[in-house]
Amino acid sequence: MPGPIEIRCPIYGFIPLDEWEREIISQPAFQRLRRIKQLAWTDYVYPGAMHTRFEHSLGVMHMATLLYDNVVDRCWPLLSGKLSYDDAGKRRYKKLVRLAALLHDVGHGPFSHAAEDLAPLTPSGMRSYKHEEYSTAVIKGQLRDVIENHPANNNYGFRAEDISGLIEGGTQAGRSAIWQDVISGQLDADRMDYLLRDSHHAGVEYGKYDWRRIVATVKLVPDPESGTLRFGVHETGRHAAEALIIARYMMFNQVYFHKTRVILDFHFHETMTELLPGGKFPPPTPEGIVEYLKWDDWRVLGALSRQEGGEHGQRLLNRDFFREIWTTPEFPSEQDSLLLNSVEENLGSLVVARCAAGKSWYKLGDPDLPIAGQDGTKPLSQCSTIVGSMQPTNLTRLYVSPEHRVKAEEIVKTIRAKEN
Repeated sequence: MPGPIEIRCPIYGFIPLDEWEREIISQPAFQRLRRIKQLAWTDYVYPGAMHTRFEHSLGVMHMATLLYDNVVDRCWPLLSGKLSYDDAGKRRYKKLVRLAALLHDVGHGPFSHAAEDLAPLTPSGMRSYKHEEYSTAVIKGQLRDVIENHPANNNYGFRAEDISGLIEGGTQAGRSAIWQDVISGQLDADRMDYLLRDSHHAGVEYGKYDWRRIVATVKLVPDPESGTLRFGVHETGRHAAEALIIARYMMFNQVYFHKTRVILDFHFHETMTELLPGGKFPPPTPEGIVEYLKWDDWRVLGALSRQEGGEHGQRLLNRDFFREIWTTPEFPSEQDSLLLNSVEENLGSLVVARCAAGKSWYKLGDPDLPIAGQDGTKPLSQCSTIVGSMQPTNLTRLYVSPEHRVKAEEIVKTIRAKEN
């Protein structure tokens, strides 16, 4: 049986894996992540952004472990006294956090977030499935055996639902809920890793922040009202946490919502509606997940090479994408919105795509990140004038086909002249 290994990582140096984790990542459902790019079509703009969900998942596990270890070291009297942790409990929850972090993205579709709008509606018909629900379906299905029946699990007695529950959160997390923020929160391991990793591979500086300072200052903070322990940061790490939030803002505007990357996602969405039966992925049911896992980037690219996927598939294949003709400011005024409507009306049928961004960098209010200082605990939004005043980006872009670009530019030029 293979033993523990170390995997070289461009962000952290080496990521250690034990025998059990090595067996999990060897499963076909996890190896599929090698064939799904982290940033979808972003390499058309930033050629180095070719990294995958596979390496990101390993990185999240490593970052989650660093956060967990430092919280335990700093807060052991609190954990042992308030929650009755002992050495066995410390090892158990560390393993749970590592496995949940490792598997949090195992249900991503081809080209990552670009595929999320293609999920079918839930039985209620009120919303579409989320990629996390596909991840938990894979954990409880394809990965159940390697989780529950591996000899190493004799030390823990985990069920697949224990892992998926920490990813789902809420009541599903049970007694492990204290570690929920490490997996999904204002300052979680996922966010901390993807900013570092995406900026590294894209070759930009926007996503960099002092992650070591955050790791060194994380702690558990009692909620002032309920007394429940929450994931927070000591005041000496406040500026590092602030920098992470600014990094998210910068990465979104410079990389994730780049004008070309956005329209490529649009072309991909239209392509997949041609390739998928009914224009949607199968649901994350026991039967549907089997078909869903057959989809990855390679399958999509193979279809494009066979001239499938219609007009939009060919535009992706030939990099013949629609061109931006108008964009609003990040924080449009009422006048900006009226002008957008006027431009769209004048362009008429020339507009072939309208891409809007509504993105918050920090969710003000509950659950606000607690900052622990000598004078007690305060939410980050009250400690930081920058974070407290950040507004969601709300820009909109209009696109036309390359064939109509000159005509559209003339119309826009006329509109601008009238405005001036």
